[in-house]
Amino acid sequence: MTQAGRQMKGMFLGCVTAGLMISGAAQAVQLITEEDKRGILRGPKVEYVSTGETVHSPLHLQLKFQSFGGATIDLDSVRIIYLRAPNVDLTPRVRPFVRSTGVDIPDAELPPGEYTVRVDVKDSEGHSGTTSFVLKVVP
Repeated sequence: MTQAGRQMKGMFLGCVTAGLMISGAAQAVQLITEEDKRGILRGPKVEYVSTGETVHSPLHLQLKFQSFGGATIDLDSVRIIYLRAPNVDLTPRVRPFVRSTGVDIPDAELPPGEYTVRVDVKDSEGHSGTTSFVLKVVP
């Protein structure tokens, strides 16, 4: 094959490749369909009840749980984690205060500082919910 023939073959293949790329980019992808929307399942909601941007120790720590679709909160699934390296599982300390409606600790003591806490919960249907919040404790 001559040099001119190779150049023409290269140009042809380049045009075909570019055409395929352009036609592929122009096609829409159905990411979520109407069928996907049916039977939406909501996991439980976890809400930190805040008394302000900063708090003093001891503080009244309240979390509210809400389940949907007739499901109930699985009390054994509740996990409360202080996010740091390594994480600290606060669940054993909080377990006596866990109810189906949430967590209510009248006098939670913390040293001054900033603490990121994550709460994980599941309902009786196995759906999960989570929230994270920051406790800013001032002296």
